[in-house]
Amino acid sequence: MKITVCIFFVVSLLLITSSISSATILDGGAVAPAPEIKDGAELEKWCGGKCEVRCEEAGMKDRCLKYCGICCKECKCVPSGTYGNKHECACYRDKLTSKKTPKCP
Repeated sequence: MKITVCIFFVVSLLLITSSISSATILDGGAVAPAPEIKDGAELEKWCGGKCEVRCEEAGMKDRCLKYCGICCKECKCVPSGTYGNKHECACYRDKLTSKKTPKCP
């Protein structure tokens, strides 16, 4: 009986702490969605600036810029930083190649 209560308590604590940490991550995201842009040239310019920052440290910068641009135009967002943070933009995170690998850098 005591073991069951202890297990229940530990599991409850883990669930509470994981939900609190994910809530702070989502609230503190620094990603800015694209402004309401209807013109393709404006969207391309906005994505170009965001992708320049994203691909700043990439080994193959030209390839990074190409795929980042494609993803940005479709998703209208780019995660902050030069790596990771894909939780900030679900569409960007979920795009896959035909080989089921991440498409967006």
